[in-house]
Amino acid sequence: MAKKMVTSEKSARRKRRKSQKLALERAKEFTYRGYSLDELMNMKLDELIPIMPSRVRRSLKREWNSEQTKVFEELSDPDVEVVKTHVRDMVILPQFVGKKVQLHNGKEFQEFEIKPEMIGHYLGEFVLTRKEVKHSSPGVGATRSSKYVPLK
Repeated sequence: MAKKMVTSEKSARRKRRKSQKLALERAKEFTYRGYSLDELMNMKLDELIPIMPSRVRRSLKREWNSEQTKVFEELSDPDVEVVKTHVRDMVILPQFVGKKVQLHNGKEFQEFEIKPEMIGHYLGEFVLTRKEVKHSSPGVGATRSSKYVPLK
């Protein structure tokens, strides 16, 4: 005989509150340190620097090298769809949101799209340089004790 599910009024209210809370979180607009994306886009670099974290602030106060300047110009250009680069130490600015970047990981170029949550980070943080280690079964010359592979 199947058990009949009885929900109390209290649990029904709790479920409604939780679903309303989830709906509000989904509709939440992006802000970075109290500024909306539109406000960040309209800021000049001098106004943007004090908002950024300290490491990013220091690298923005120093002038960009020639490679970083070239990437900045390509990412700022509205006609360019995908920017292919090796420069991993470029800071992501609000002007870059929505652009696609192909970044070199040491072996190949990996493509990703810049999202608002990436502002203030470096390009290299989003393309990993090392592969995950995947061990297979032991080799031909393995001893009896090293042939033990636990089942997961």
